[in-house]
Amino acid sequence: MEKSRVFTIAEIERETGIGKDTLRVWERRYGFPCPGRTPHGERAYPADQLDRLRLAKRLLDKGLRPARVVPLEADALAALLADTPSAEPPPPHGETDPDAVGAFLDLIRMHQPERVKGALQQMVMRQGLRSFVMDTLPVLNHAVGNEWLQGKLTIPDEHLYTEQVQNVLRAALANLSPDKEKGPRVLLTTFPDELHTLGLLMAETLLVSGDAQCVSLGTQTPLEDIGNSVERGGFDIVALSFSAAFPRRRAMEGLRALRDRLPQHVELWAGGGGISHRPQDLPNIRVISRIGDTLAALAAWRDNHPERPTP
Repeated sequence: MEKSRVFTIAEIERETGIGKDTLRVWERRYGFPCPGRTPHGERAYPADQLDRLRLAKRLLDKGLRPARVVPLEADALAALLADTPSAEPPPPHGETDPDAVGAFLDLIRMHQPERVKGALQQMVMRQGLRSFVMDTLPVLNHAVGNEWLQGKLTIPDEHLYTEQVQNVLRAALANLSPDKEKGPRVLLTTFPDELHTLGLLMAETLLVSGDAQCVSLGTQTPLEDIGNSVERGGFDIVALSFSAAFPRRRAMEGLRALRDRLPQHVELWAGGGGISHRPQDLPNIRVISRIGDTLAALAAWRDNHPERPTP
């Protein structure tokens, strides 16, 4: 990242998941962030403040309060982050050892998409599709996210990685032939302003491998449109993905509103880094803490529905 670059408040919100109103409140209450101003009077945040806000967001996601986190300098935030255990267990390593992860990250840094794609395809062939999605991709996603946070990977590097993972998963999906008699019918999407698709595609890959009939609406679907699609399509399950950048409160409020809108027989599933691992806060909604739990959720649905209802 160019240290001389400045970011608008909208870019800071998009890059960190911290809302504009929250940024303004912190500015008044804690004196940070402390943006400059453009000739037009708009807030302009330097790159070092973006880096510091990323660290603060990770600590807030671990349950720390803003009053403890926001006033700290970057070095203190990094030290606190290293000493603060995550509420989520670390991702399983599967067949991906640290040396292999390091070599893969080097491919990304060299910005060679075909070699990145080839390495991913080799992992799928060696491990099998399910193991790759459940065990290896969480490790790679975690490693790429950490490298980006530390400035060792650029935003284009991260985009290259995501694009090649999506290419590999979509190719694998095209070769799967689910048994349509086994169901269920699953609608996959994200809420408005959630642009990240990788978690959604990972879930779809596992579901289709388990003979679910999946229809993906892509990203940013309004609640009303989700409800209308369920009514027209006779779906059994609605599955939503939330990245860590998505505001948790908005996710929780939106899920409760969608649950009230959906027919009772339609299950609502939610997973991803933007969802709290407190399922008691989301009654009648299945919170999927790890991507591998998608298959367990599918098995539980089948136990409760020995004969799939006819749409």
